[in-house]
Amino acid sequence: MVDIIETFDKPDRQALRRGTRAKQTGRQLASGAELDDDGSDRSLVVVDTEERAAALIAADPFAKAGLFERVVIMRWLKAYLGGTRFLPA
Repeated sequence: MVDIIETFDKPDRQALRRGTRAKQTGRQLASGAELDDDGSDRSLVVVDTEERAAALIAADPFAKAGLFERVVIMRWLKAYLGGTRFLPA
């Protein structure tokens, strides 16, 4: 299964984000910032995991430091990735 984790930082926490090191796991397929014109801080992480991503985010250094205002976790049906089709024929 693949989960998409979208995190929304609390306001005015850029220094906390810079001072906290995120731990990347081997299960991460992709991660990075989502950029808005208003400068809001959000990130997106795509993980391939058998367990629910809630356990992964609970152990995240940013979450432990209290950076996130809100976290959204969604299951993702992998249809195409890297030019490969994953849907059944």
